[in-house]
This record gives sequence, C-alpha cells and structure tokens, in this order.
Amino acid sequence: MTDHILVERQGAIQIIRMNRPDKKNALTRAMYAKMSKALAEGDADPAIRVHVFLGVSGAFSSGNDLADFMVVATGGDGGTEVWDFLMALARAEKPMVSGVDGIAVGIGTTLNLHCDLTFATPRTMFRTPFVDLGLVPEAGSSLLAPQILGRQGAFALLGLGESFSAERAKAAGLIYAVVEENELEASVLAAAGQIAAKPPQALKIGRDLMRGSREELVARIGLESEHFRERLKSDEARAALMAFMTRKRAGN
Repeated sequence: MTDHILVERQGAIQIIRMNRPDKKNALTRAMYAKMSKALAEGDADPAIRVHVFLGVSGAFSSGNDLADFMVVATGGDGGTEVWDFLMALARAEKPMVSGVDGIAVGIGTTLNLHCDLTFATPRTMFRTPFVDLGLVPEAGSSLLAPQILGRQGAFALLGLGESFSAERAKAAGLIYAVVEENELEASVLAAAGQIAAKPPQALKIGRDLMRGSREELVARIGLESEHFRERLKSDEARAALMAFMTRKRAGN
C-alpha cells in the first residue's frame, strides 16, 4: 500500500514517514520502492535541502517483512527494491536526519548508520538479528558499524545480535541524541531546519569529505547483497526463518 510510506514536504525539509503501525513498520518491497523514489526526487529538487526519516509511535521499523524473505527462501523472486533503496541511502546527496522511537530492528537500525544525525527516545532498542536468522549484515553495516562502534562494538551489534538501548547507542556513537518521546519530532525537525538553513554547497562539500568514498560503501553493499541472497536460499536460513515465524504465530 502506498500509504505505508508518507512523503511530506515542509519548506526545504522532505519527511519520509514509515506508516505501517499494525506491522510495526515491517518494510515491504513497495515501501522500499517508494522511499527510493522519494530520496531520488528530493535529491533532484533544489528546493529540498534535507531528508528526514520517521516512524510511528513505538516503532521506527521492525525490519524487513519476513514474508518477503520467505518468498526468496522458498525459491521465489525477491526483486531489487531492497537493494535499490540501500544504494539510494549510500548515494544520497543531501543530509539525512532520523527520529527513532521504540522498535528499531534490522534495517530499522542499519538505516541510521547512513544518517548524519539520529535522535532516539529512551524506550528505543536497536537490534540486528541477521546471524540469528542465518543471514548476514546489510546496508553497508559491515563497513560502517566498525568505523562508528569499533570492531568489537560492531561485532556485539551485528554478530552477537545484542540489543543496544538508546543510551548505549549514544555512548557508542551510533546516534546523536536521546530525547523524550513527546519531543522527538520537534527535535528532529528543528535540527533539519538548522541544516536546511546552511549554505548548501559548503555543507555538501563538508559532508562529502566527512563521509569519504561512496564507492567503497557501494561496493560493500553489493558484496553484502550477494551473500545475503545466497544465505536466504540456504537450508540454515530457511530453517531459522521458519522457526521464527512459527514462534511469532504462537505468540512467543
């Protein structure tokens, strides 16, 4: 459903809001495609100076919709929408700010590695259970997380699949600030407004210098995606995904 991603413009700010609360913002192929389109259109529009990612109360995103994963695991076509979105994140020309409340699993965590500022609420938990599902890190997280968290912090997040509270994430450098739930959107939009008011060319050059080589990141996302697709079709991942979905249906 197209209304699962709401795109709104407030002056020079483009807001991309994940809006599937009944599924805790689990992302479908159509949702990825609409976010990719929004990033491309916002980058191409000189009136837009900054992108903002938001979720709903209590859920930034619970990760990829597992039904889509199961399609690939059982021999179907997974499409390119996920990988197109990850490449759009890596290549985004304008600053990105995110506001995270509550659940932030899988891509709900790794998306923020691409953001220039991330605000989160005290109840937010970041987690990447890729290995537990027989999968591998994605979104360039195998490159970005060690740069941000250090190798052992990255292994705790991506390998052990440990949950990072908002305070732990801030201390580790994964996010910028922890704010109360009723202040989240205002804080995000205020920061986005500050960014939008900066001289755009100077900001772009500075941001590009801070981010470093895009090609290394793009190449890593490509390598991760090759492994990810292979793992989705593996017996190990298929068994882990089926076990998880069985537990979910049972309410455990």
